[in-house]
Amino acid sequence: MTVRFRLMTIEDIPDAMRLKDVAGWNQTVVDWERFLYANPEGCFAAEYDGRVVGTSATIIYEGRLAWIGMVLVDSKHRGQGIGTALLERAIGHLDTRRVPCVKLDATPQGKPLYEKFGFLSEHHIERWMLKHQPDGNPILKTSVQIEQVLRVDREIFGADRSGLLRSLAEEAPELALVAEHGARVAGYTFGRHGSLADQLGPWAALNEDTAATLLDEFVRRSGKELIFVDCVGPNPLAVSLVKERGFEFSRPLTRMFRGANSCAGRPALLCATLGPEFG
Repeated sequence: MTVRFRLMTIEDIPDAMRLKDVAGWNQTVVDWERFLYANPEGCFAAEYDGRVVGTSATIIYEGRLAWIGMVLVDSKHRGQGIGTALLERAIGHLDTRRVPCVKLDATPQGKPLYEKFGFLSEHHIERWMLKHQPDGNPILKTSVQIEQVLRVDREIFGADRSGLLRSLAEEAPELALVAEHGARVAGYTFGRHGSLADQLGPWAALNEDTAATLLDEFVRRSGKELIFVDCVGPNPLAVSLVKERGFEFSRPLTRMFRGANSCAGRPALLCATLGPEFG
């Protein structure tokens, strides 16, 4: 019996969740649905004996920038070229769509594979985590200027991902925060309720005080006992703030790109990414 490669469907999510759980990742069913609804022709599955044993997924932002995530292979089937084949299909799909730049966040183990496909390092990312006792006593209101926040995020991230951010705000409105200076957005956060932890991100701010206020309020609002945050290297302020609040280092990642990196955005204003699966 051989491995069959095909498009992933909604019906494959239970098997995909099994792979994700074994890997110890934080995604939920809703995260898989986000990929499949946003780009159904760009999500792939490897099937063996009627079961999904590998996945890869893509999402395209504004036709200018694409993201590859959820490259997973069952531990029993590793070393057989399945991950490479799934990555090839993801890249091939994005090439046919003529997306000028493709990015991903690589683990140290995956980085050599991505380099073989022409991915270059952009900057490093550090995951930090906090174990805390939720108290649920918010002091900032939930964002009401979502459209203005989305315009600012496009500039900071480098492409329009408003559909995805609206989805986050609808699912976890208590974690969608905005800090304003007059009529100007001075900073914002979004968040997700993951299977293991609440994920803080994206988290952006124009100055240290705003960044600290948003971080503290996010922690207050988090209903889980564990919080993940993926701090970006070009903004050392983020790591300093989370360390001061008792976050512990978890793992390194490398943001990588393939093609013309014309969507670099303004990473110096970005404290934390949305997460390795979405950017």
